[in-house]
Amino acid sequence: MNTTQKLHEIGQSLWLDNITRGLLASGTLQRYIQDRSITGLTSNPTIFDHAIKNSDDYDDAIGKKAKEGKLGEALFFDLALEDLRQAADLFLPIHDKTDGVDGWVSLEVSPLLARDTAGTLAAARTLHSRAERPNLFIKIPGTSEGLPAIEEAIFAGVPVNVTLLFSADQYVAAAEAYMRGIERRIAAGMNPDIGSVASLFVSRWDVAVADRTPESLHNQLGIAIAWEVYTKYRALLDSPRWQRVLNAGGRAQRLLWASTGTKDPRASDILYVKALALPFTVNTMPEATLNALANHEEFGEAPSVDTVKILAEFAAAGIHADAVAAQLLDEGVASFAKSWSDLLDCIASKSEALTTA
Repeated sequence: MNTTQKLHEIGQSLWLDNITRGLLASGTLQRYIQDRSITGLTSNPTIFDHAIKNSDDYDDAIGKKAKEGKLGEALFFDLALEDLRQAADLFLPIHDKTDGVDGWVSLEVSPLLARDTAGTLAAARTLHSRAERPNLFIKIPGTSEGLPAIEEAIFAGVPVNVTLLFSADQYVAAAEAYMRGIERRIAAGMNPDIGSVASLFVSRWDVAVADRTPESLHNQLGIAIAWEVYTKYRALLDSPRWQRVLNAGGRAQRLLWASTGTKDPRASDILYVKALALPFTVNTMPEATLNALANHEEFGEAPSVDTVKILAEFAAAGIHADAVAAQLLDEGVASFAKSWSDLLDCIASKSEALTTA
């Protein structure tokens, strides 16, 4: 058994955190499904920015759409939906086989809507309708403004990938927003079987504090936070409230590990994969981490982490998790907004060049 398949044996789903038209056209994504045990896929504005900027794979489509009068955001979502529909079709047999547990792809609403509840909900509903795929999540950030949009989207039957989660408090708030949406569907006599994942960003914690972390604590904060969230997650799954939802025909919102590529060149290239190989979760990883994992020897379920002890040691060193979480959320919102701006600038530049060529 290879190491990628081993994660599934542990009870964890393995998704790819990347999509490009080249991955689809070359058959590489299909090969990852067959040979690397990939059962889902996530995307974000940064991924699409790099894909469009660093290749000519999209040039024909951009030129054609630009000549038809499509510009900016409208043109981008046309491109993204074309890619993600194709990817969703590749994963549909997995989605059907697992009864909707696996086989998902994700598309994010504009990051400029991160603080706009009404705008986020409207965009989520529109993109879900346009996608016309049962296995496509709409990504909504877990900001304070995003939470009511998550609840309303779930109530409206839109599957949601909650993104930009950094702390246990943020995770619990997102999980409760999901449950409220499902409970309202149950009360209204509607089908409560609406899928969702809650995506916790891991490696960004260690990057954020690297220059002030004692050597003995390097690369431990992200894992400690993830284990703290996992403990909350399992407690919620076992709670009477969630059991009532399950008994009524709903499903659990799954916990997803995001940002799991190792950033420290001195650390193992599968540091976060091994530390978070836990059942009832998803790990979405970049290609480099996926291929590194495939070349490692087998390993088992991750050993438990003493989060209270580790977080206390960080606090003693002057690094307080609550403050870092708030910093990371603000930085994450700003980073995705910048990627979005860069993406639209790239599309505008290519549109102009291709229509005047």
